[in-house]
Amino acid sequence: MPQPALSRLIAIIEEIAQGNYSDDIMALTGPEQPEEIRAIAEAMGLMMVKVEAREFSLENLAAELRAANADLKQRALATVEAMAAALGARDAYTQGHGQRVGRLAAALARRVGLEPQEVEEVRVAGILHDIGKIGFSDQVFANEDTVPSPELLREIRTHPQLGAEIVESLDFLGPVREFVLCHHERPDGQGYPQGLGGEDIPLGARLISVADVYDALTTDRPYQEGRSRAEALEVLQGLAGGGLDPELVRAFPQCLAGLPAAGG
Repeated sequence: MPQPALSRLIAIIEEIAQGNYSDDIMALTGPEQPEEIRAIAEAMGLMMVKVEAREFSLENLAAELRAANADLKQRALATVEAMAAALGARDAYTQGHGQRVGRLAAALARRVGLEPQEVEEVRVAGILHDIGKIGFSDQVFANEDTVPSPELLREIRTHPQLGAEIVESLDFLGPVREFVLCHHERPDGQGYPQGLGGEDIPLGARLISVADVYDALTTDRPYQEGRSRAEALEVLQGLAGGGLDPELVRAFPQCLAGLPAAGG
């Protein structure tokens, strides 16, 4: 067997073994090549075709699985969002609240420079932040008193934990669970359910808190007419540093451009 042809064959096979496929092997299948070289080169060429076909099939299968997985995620998320929206059937105040909070929190997240994926996580958490209320008694939704009774207050304060438990099964949502769990924590440590303070509270939860309070202030309730935008922003300023993150409160007014004025 001629040495140059053998050396060339060995070099090409070594490249193929490393996953570097090319048509170089075909140059050794011509009639001018020794029979042994030609036979090995042809066998290697057929093997490459089979391997590439198998890899192509695996890539297609992986793409199909990714598409199916993405579809399952979307359907699971849509189901939970539908559950959150269903709260509006029991409580007129809740109608549209999650969507508004999600939109406002996402606008604030963009304003403070979060990446698009992080903004989307904040938006989804804003939509779902009250999902834990789905298990509340009718007494909670029927309450029209400005100050709930201690018993009702204890029940109300369970909703971040209940919401986090509902979202926990959707592990593809990443930090959304923590945002839902912590959206009633306060910088001064007087919030719930864990009594976290300052930057121990996840940023996403702090963003949602600002949007949540603003929407609560500007929405009509049985015992309170919604306030104007200016009035609500003044209240937010008063809560800065205690109930709300002061930097986020300062950034929030810039997120309201183009939105309808609150409070009629």
